Amino acid sequence: MLIKKTEEFAKIFLEKTKDKKLHLVSHYDTDGITSAVIFIKTLERMYKQFSLKIIKQLSDEEILALPKNKTIILLDLGSGSLEKLSRLDNEIFIIDHHEIDKGKIRGDITLINPHILEEYENLCCAELTYLISKAISEGNKDLAYLSIIGMVGDTMEKEISKTRNKIIKEANVTVKKGLLIYPSTRPLDKALEYSSRPVIPGVVGDREGTFEFLKEAGIKKIGKTYKALIDLSDEEMKNLVTAVMLRISPNEKPSDYIGNLYLVKFFNKIEDARELSAVINACSRMGHSGIALGLCLGNNNARKKAECLYVKYRQHIISGLKYIDKNEKIKGKEYIIINAKDKIKDTIIGTLASILSFSPVYEEGTIIIAMAYNRDKIKVSTRIAGRNLKNRHNLKKIMDSVAYVLGGESGGHENAAGCTISIEKERDFIELIKKKFEFEIVKVNPKI
Repeated sequence: MLIKKTEEFAKIFLEKTKDKKLHLVSHYDTDGITSAVIFIKTLERMYKQFSLKIIKQLSDEEILALPKNKTIILLDLGSGSLEKLSRLDNEIFIIDHHEIDKGKIRGDITLINPHILEEYENLCCAELTYLISKAISEGNKDLAYLSIIGMVGDTMEKEISKTRNKIIKEANVTVKKGLLIYPSTRPLDKALEYSSRPVIPGVVGDREGTFEFLKEAGIKKIGKTYKALIDLSDEEMKNLVTAVMLRISPNEKPSDYIGNLYLVKFFNKIEDARELSAVINACSRMGHSGIALGLCLGNNNARKKAECLYVKYRQHIISGLKYIDKNEKIKGKEYIIINAKDKIKDTIIGTLASILSFSPVYEEGTIIIAMAYNRDKIKVSTRIAGRNLKNRHNLKKIMDSVAYVLGGESGGHENAAGCTISIEKERDFIELIKKKFEFEIVKVNPKI
């Protein structure tokens, strides 16, 4: 079903864009960047001219700024803005995997999204874009590895569906089982010290603590350095997993931290897809999406700049986690509000919320609401702590309703959503969100 839909989308795209001016708009996270690069390479191979813009959010301002004389292609964006997009006169193509608003899709908007298929398959935008690219030309199969980086960037690597498995094979990646700490291709002490998932107490951000931890795990240096994760023996991997679990909450399961490591060829080297995803994401979060694009397009100068940005980004992450740990939070029944104000960049507050949701810091099911200033706006990111996310709260619906009341904008998924509101509504937001989540909790858990 999905493959057939991507083929139909590709056919319509080729028919309707012949001799048309194209404007490509994509989201700035890893999934959006890799989707954009797949489409850029596809259009270049067709000798099509196009313009490109990478954005944080498809806001009202961004929609109004879309060029009126071009066909618009939206990647990893648009599903939540169908009603607003329908007011434009442009021919519009949307490749997205986010939840869809209830607006009617008009005839000149061509949309592909797993949510509208009879048989839902949870693919990321980069995977959908790759399938469409391949439908346009089999010669684009060499772009499959980019969709794997996008898939890992959207933390979908544990759900291996039939279509995803086919893409993995076409991408010619090496898949190994191991502890989900990246980069798996670098010395283990470095990977552990800068690990953001899992957050290991006494290890993350602590070099001496890392050495002590590896000593406890019985892992020794080879010469002057440690092995990479992918080079550990079965016995060493077992000892490492045991040591990690002893440091993490006793309620955690080893299976939560063990999974597939995806190794891709990048700049003629074998690299960990998780690290590549993190580097791409870091560039955009630090305000340099152009460098992220250049990196994925194989520009060596962009690679060097991206590595420097990644170091700075990791420093921001560690300092952000320390700030959150040391400062007061607003705690409610099964939820917590983290208001970082201007102490944490708005572009990384969502990343920090995700890290905390996968860490043992908060109990399973705790709703994490993280806030950070962005000039005259507040960026809000929400996540659910833990891994058992079934039959819990729909964060997107809650963010949609709050944003509607406060005149903001919202988007995301059921288990990871956010909104942007005016900084003047900060107090109103906190009070409303407390009431909203208390209501949702009572509704979901009638025994409370």
